[in-house]
Amino acid sequence: MKVLVTGGGGFLGGAIVRLLLERGDHVRSFARSDYPGLRQLGAEVIRGDLGDSNAVTNAADGCDAIVHVAAKAGVWGSYESYHSANVIGTQHIISAAHHHKIRRLVYTSSPSVVFAGKDQENVDESAPYPEDFLAFYPHTKAIAEKAVLEANGSELATVALRPHLIWGPGDPHLVPRVLDRARAGRLRIIGEQPCLVDSVYIDNAALAHISALDRVSPGSRVAGKVYFISQGEPIPMRDLLNRILQAGGMPAEDRRVPTWLAYAGGWLLEVLYKLLQREDEPPMTRFVAKQLSTAHYFDLTAARTDLDYHPSITMDEGFIRLQEWLMKKGQSNG
Repeated sequence: MKVLVTGGGGFLGGAIVRLLLERGDHVRSFARSDYPGLRQLGAEVIRGDLGDSNAVTNAADGCDAIVHVAAKAGVWGSYESYHSANVIGTQHIISAAHHHKIRRLVYTSSPSVVFAGKDQENVDESAPYPEDFLAFYPHTKAIAEKAVLEANGSELATVALRPHLIWGPGDPHLVPRVLDRARAGRLRIIGEQPCLVDSVYIDNAALAHISALDRVSPGSRVAGKVYFISQGEPIPMRDLLNRILQAGGMPAEDRRVPTWLAYAGGWLLEVLYKLLQREDEPPMTRFVAKQLSTAHYFDLTAARTDLDYHPSITMDEGFIRLQEWLMKKGQSNG
């Protein structure tokens, strides 16, 4: 296939690009920045913005399928910035697929689209969208996910995946945030409950997308559906954070902050940052406080049954690989 991967230069997008290239597909990456490394691997690299409908349409020309990974992530910023990238950008992807009669679209969503601020314990895909969202990211991702699923039909087959807390070598998000906060002395465990959480190693998340791509077609079993993607190995949030610290050669953290205090602090910081018109992310927000103090693990029955999804890399193996990468990175930086 000739596959367009949006966000091909990112953490997950790059892993998907590499897997597609390894099996012989022609891959076109669409992102705002240039990525010579992808070009060297054999991918076609096109620069553009999701907000530019013409750029998106041109990028999709001649493709058989689209894997739409690109999005504005994070928990801070204007609603307009999230809406433009996540909602308008996704609408442009859907329009481009129709324009070029592309029949397969895989969309990278997020479990946060059904997070209502409470524990998510072994929930499945029947969980409803909440009435209120604590951040613009899950709100706009939910709108985009709905649009993708509603676009499924006889000419375009769509499927959405919800990978949770992707990590591994090359991670620019979760791992460096944990390590940087620990180095600055600002990392704390939120709340007193063990709060089981699941995550997903980068290779497993990428493989899930390839599996969905191969199985989605008009009228197929997976068309128009959404799937949670994780390791299927939930552990307490404290253990997840400390395993990242261990991989980074840092001591474990057990200092705690009450949930109510973290939430109140997040609310206050949000108010202050808005008044000061600061664009950098506050040290704590209401959404992050709730995420860190509640359980998040999912029933993977649907993904296992429909996508034949079975993580190939275990948590233990993943952390060994992460530690080796962090050691090499530290040596090269040194």
